[in-house]
Amino acid sequence: MADRISATPLLALDAVAIDTETTSLDPNRARIVELGGIRIRAGRVAENERFRSLVDPGVPIPPTSTGIHGIDAARLKGAPDFSAAWKDFHAFVGDAAVIGHTIDYDLAVIGREAGRAQAAFRVPRAIDIRILAEFARPDLPGFSLEQLAAWLDVNVEDRHSALGDAVMTARVFTKLVPLLRERGIRTFAEAEAACREFSEVIAQRGGWVAVGVSAASEGERMLARLDAYPYRHRIGDVMSAPPFYIAEDATLAAAMNMLMQKRTSSVYVLSANAAPETQPLAADVGILTERDVLRAIARGGAATLERKVGEFASRPLAAVPAEAFVYRAIGRMSRLKVRHLGVVDEAGHVVGALSARDLLRLRAGDAVALGDEIDEAPDVHALGAAWAKLSAVARGLVAEGVDARDIAAVISRELGALTRRAAHLGETRMREAGEGDPPVPYAVLVLGSAGRGESLLAMDQDNAIIFTEGEPDGPADRWFAKLGMHIADILHEVGVPYCKGGVMAKNAAWRGSAKVWRERVADWIGRSSPQDLLSVDIFFDLRAVHGDGALAESLWRDALDMAKGQIAFLKLLAEAAGPFEPPLGFFGIKTDDGRVDLKRGGLFGIVATARILALRFHVAERSTRRRLEAVKALKIGAERDLDALVESHGILLDAVLNQQLADIAAGRPPSNKVEIQRLDRAELEKLKDALRSLKHADEMVRDLLTSK
Repeated sequence: MADRISATPLLALDAVAIDTETTSLDPNRARIVELGGIRIRAGRVAENERFRSLVDPGVPIPPTSTGIHGIDAARLKGAPDFSAAWKDFHAFVGDAAVIGHTIDYDLAVIGREAGRAQAAFRVPRAIDIRILAEFARPDLPGFSLEQLAAWLDVNVEDRHSALGDAVMTARVFTKLVPLLRERGIRTFAEAEAACREFSEVIAQRGGWVAVGVSAASEGERMLARLDAYPYRHRIGDVMSAPPFYIAEDATLAAAMNMLMQKRTSSVYVLSANAAPETQPLAADVGILTERDVLRAIARGGAATLERKVGEFASRPLAAVPAEAFVYRAIGRMSRLKVRHLGVVDEAGHVVGALSARDLLRLRAGDAVALGDEIDEAPDVHALGAAWAKLSAVARGLVAEGVDARDIAAVISRELGALTRRAAHLGETRMREAGEGDPPVPYAVLVLGSAGRGESLLAMDQDNAIIFTEGEPDGPADRWFAKLGMHIADILHEVGVPYCKGGVMAKNAAWRGSAKVWRERVADWIGRSSPQDLLSVDIFFDLRAVHGDGALAESLWRDALDMAKGQIAFLKLLAEAAGPFEPPLGFFGIKTDDGRVDLKRGGLFGIVATARILALRFHVAERSTRRRLEAVKALKIGAERDLDALVESHGILLDAVLNQQLADIAAGRPPSNKVEIQRLDRAELEKLKDALRSLKHADEMVRDLLTSK
């Protein structure tokens, strides 16, 4: 079951839709005569998980109330009182979030009944479909449950029974989810905030419960306590290298000798068409562990030592990228129930080995399963549930003092994983629609901040596709256009919105064959209009997240080579970025409604500067920090200014990330705008210093572009 965290997309929500039937519409006097509920799992109605109980209120039922719900004293004969019914109902709901129609009323009545019965009651996290429907479609003539059901084509069944109304509520909710997403309400916390704004007014007037007020879930608390080490260090930092190989026709005895001599717990088994000196692909390699050898001997005796290694090797090799963070490996080992993993570079070549022994010093707990939950999500609902945990992981890392740049790298890696999984699901949709398998090898790329490893929690899509061959609008291109559309739609549903600038593989400008891409890059570099370059710069941050990584890496390297020495092109990139002016005035930081956009007013200038300088000096790095440090290492001048940019980059990322986490917790969509008043004096001065250090960035770029 997905953790109930604030960032959970509504399409992945675990909840219970509830309803009550009562003796009165006045919550101060009403007594409950029926309780009903139905469970929602991962955003879908669990039709078979229902609860229904009549309740003896201990008071006469007014005829007007009986006329509505049909419950009278005769029907209640033998029914439990509230105290008994509540135990079963409370067990059914548990700690789940609840959904209702005018849910304030139901919670107020339940709360008063619990008080009378001296039963434990805590206001749950709750959202109201009546309020949410008004956000989604404010021009509806009315918002009664019948009217919402008619609008959304939901069948009305057993109306004015607690269970019947709960079922209708659940079905209406699922129909509302995509409509709310288009109105900017994607997550549970955002829906809570919308409901809270409305219901607090009601609470002041009528004593009802204000929806959307509760403590953090246990899932959030658990994730907040996670050990930060696996999120700070990459697999390449702890792997064993170089890897050890043995031919598949070697004997088991030879493999056992190698294990002892090399003091390793595993060796890679090469297929006949692979050779170690060429850095074999993971597809051409199996693995043999010391446990495999011991099990083989236990089963077959000493004679087994003369058998071929290939008979006992495990294939395919389970592998993780060297650049991924350690928590990814822990999660993969846990899911596959293995103790060894291969380590590969971005092109899929084996570069190292990783064992459980390498990870014994790590104490990460269950939270490290995040990455594999994304990788293995069977559908968009499960994908959304996994993705929702990311902000809680980020919050836990902030609490442990992890540098914002390292947290951004974790977020970026998971955004890449999310995009990869969207591609897998997209391929499945293509096959189910009769479109077949990919016509040629291809790779899905992430661009911009995701490619640089600098994404925070206010993100949209920047992706592209490269395939081996095919002309624009040819059969292959049309196939990948459809795949790009599926990828974009899946990401949008999960919570990564469409790119407003159209940088998505579903658009022709952001997909093409290797030939088309190289022609496109050459065309960009040869153009003379800055307007043509508004989105081009993020291409140079590309990183493959799915498919043929070598194809993407070759394109990136070729693009760097093409840009080398092209000063006119780089000047146009700088011009397209516009004059950079930090948001500083005579009285301090300039704000709009109390907030300052630190992406537009700070990060954008640093990132653009680093990218342009990396292209100018042929620095094959993607991250802003590594680009700036590599340029500094060339000893071409401006070392002090480059150091200042590196430091300011971290300060700005930290300020934006903390604001985004605060906004998510408050049910506001995260953005890059930081509320100045929430900063203490030291934080404010630190931010001012960081922005001041950027004043001469434009001048530095001009000087370094023309330096030799």
